[in-house]
Amino acid sequence: MNNEMKIYCANLKEYIKFQGGERLCDIYERLKERIGITPICARVNNKTENMSYPVFSPKQVEFIDASTPSGRRVYVHSLCMMLYKAVNDTFPGIKLRIEHSISNGYYALFIQNGEILVPAPAMVTTIRHKMRELVEADMPFVRHEKLTSDVVKIFKKQGLDDKVNLLKYSQDLYTVYYTLGGLADSFYGNLAPSTGYLKVFDLQAFKKGMLLMGISKDDITITDKPVRQEKMYKAFTDYIDFNRIIGIKNVGELNEVVKNGGTGMLMNVAEALHAKSFGLIAEEITRRYRKGGARIVLIAGPSSSGKTTSSKRLAIQLMCNLIMPQIISLDDYFVNRTETPRDENGDYDYESLYALDLELFNTHLEALIAGEEVEMPTYNFTTGMREYRGKKLKLGNNSILLIEGIHGLNPELTADIPEDKKFRVYASALTTLSIDDHNWVPTTDNRLLRRMVRDHKYRGVSAVDTIARWQSVRAGEEKWIFPYQENADATFNSSLLFELGVMKEYAEPLLKQVPHNVPEYAEAWRLRMLLSYFLPISEKDIPSTSLLREFLGGSSFRY
Repeated sequence: MNNEMKIYCANLKEYIKFQGGERLCDIYERLKERIGITPICARVNNKTENMSYPVFSPKQVEFIDASTPSGRRVYVHSLCMMLYKAVNDTFPGIKLRIEHSISNGYYALFIQNGEILVPAPAMVTTIRHKMRELVEADMPFVRHEKLTSDVVKIFKKQGLDDKVNLLKYSQDLYTVYYTLGGLADSFYGNLAPSTGYLKVFDLQAFKKGMLLMGISKDDITITDKPVRQEKMYKAFTDYIDFNRIIGIKNVGELNEVVKNGGTGMLMNVAEALHAKSFGLIAEEITRRYRKGGARIVLIAGPSSSGKTTSSKRLAIQLMCNLIMPQIISLDDYFVNRTETPRDENGDYDYESLYALDLELFNTHLEALIAGEEVEMPTYNFTTGMREYRGKKLKLGNNSILLIEGIHGLNPELTADIPEDKKFRVYASALTTLSIDDHNWVPTTDNRLLRRMVRDHKYRGVSAVDTIARWQSVRAGEEKWIFPYQENADATFNSSLLFELGVMKEYAEPLLKQVPHNVPEYAEAWRLRMLLSYFLPISEKDIPSTSLLREFLGGSSFRY
């Protein structure tokens, strides 16, 4: 073997001989009995690649399956292309639009003559059956890389105008795309080797379209189950309708506005929508307050959802309604550090509900609602002990308690307080802007970029450390926040249509600093690819009260 070299296989922790030009799938075939998983993709020098990737020089390779975050993304994107193929084969002329994730699945619509076509149950059954046939046929997802100008022609011929418009602003000479049985599509990421890898899925009628269900988060051998998210669906739908009205449904259309100098007006409209939302929530709180209810407003949401600015802007709206908010910090009700629960790694779990002194918290709330004066605790983060410093609180005739914290929607937090005395607000960056008709911007990516920029600016934390902690943060959200979303009396969407164009200028330099020799490089590279679709947008016209200022700096609020 004249061209013999070695890769370092991280799965086996040893060097493996290979012939220059061999594909990852070929190398895996010789090792599969020892590796013990069925990989859907691989990490090559800490960058995610598809299994047809040819290896021409020594590399570090880790084969990964669909149970990993990267593997799950590959699985979902592959399912989406298989759904596109099935729709194209069974109902030619109908366009598929995959809007966003909801209810543990992915919401897909039919578009005909520019309008939503609600599918009959028989249509959904036909498409699902076709997808099963494609799985049985084990058809390959074939990766191609051609001149961008040639890829534009291919997409134009298929009627994928959204992708044509997106590539209009691409600065890449070559573009990667995939074909499945001759049908072309593109995704920002890799696809599975073939449809035979996608045995676990379901397709159900849902609202005005369909819900594509992938593998369970807990067990990749079974299909995920839908959960009821009516309020989240309405929040998404309201914003998507807004996007359509102003003519910006996807990144290509946003770039068109940027190119034509229309970002100032876009910012004004997007910020006005936020102001209107805060005003409407404040009006409902006021209405309930004046009827004898809503003495406590709880604002909850996942990391980097903008809870802090949301609480401050809502407080201003309430003051405009002649109600004076009194703010309580949940952090001051932490139990002493020695009593804090520990997570599975033995570390203090400050995100646990039981890191709070629930009994004391509810006792104080009851006393405040009854008009009594309470001496408030202060948690000393240096000593890890609760202290009392003579801070007293008593609600006036027109006062209301405003409490911001991740557990606000959990009934156990305020178990002793009557339901009619509480108003719960859920804040999250529900990103409604699509990259194109088959690719969406994940809400979690939006929040991760916000957190990365904020962590660097205010806490001196590197992008590597933010990325490294993100899965732990997400696990805490799955446990303590997301199960209670539907308990909200109002849902506030903190995303802004223009923000990723602005965030590009801040996040890209941080992502480029992530070194190639750390595992976090794969995620940094993926986020760089996401941001590459956006033309940069200047922050100069963003007002000082904007929620985005919480992360970028320049806010008129104190944090």
